[in-house]
Amino acid sequence: MIHQKIKNEIKSVALTTLYFVVWLGVLVALKKLILAEYHVEFQGLSKALIGAMILAKVVLVLEKVPLGAWMRNRPAWVHVILRTALYAAGTFVVIYLEKTFHARHEHGGFIPSMIHVIHDKNIHQIWANTIAVTFALLVFNALFVIRRHLGKGGLFRIFLAPLLPEPEDKIEK
Repeated sequence: MIHQKIKNEIKSVALTTLYFVVWLGVLVALKKLILAEYHVEFQGLSKALIGAMILAKVVLVLEKVPLGAWMRNRPAWVHVILRTALYAAGTFVVIYLEKTFHARHEHGGFIPSMIHVIHDKNIHQIWANTIAVTFALLVFNALFVIRRHLGKGGLFRIFLAPLLPEPEDKIEK
């Protein structure tokens, strides 16, 4: 029983991490391509891999946190949007605090560093990362709702099965 739970947890973390590795890998590739135009080197793959692992575990833990009794009677899209908004806000805060933490020695402490990061030209990087992760979270949360409605393995069955033909009434003649 416990062995199976551990096995399921490892599988969940691995698949979720893989999902976020792909998203963040695409983000890193886009950054490299855009910055290459300006002959700027960008190294971020290792940070993306670590970020994907952390993001995967945090999201899996937060999936278990109920949003309250009022959510039970709401449509699934409300669940997706609310979770995505909450996770996006958390993502912004974590990225912002990380930048602040790294800059604290340059600016004489944490509070001056917080002010500097907000006014720094690199604030756009924080927003770009937050937006990219938010879209990853939006798709992840939508897939979570779909998986829940289809049951265990339902999403995989849909994508592994041949596409059904269109109904006769929709085929143009």
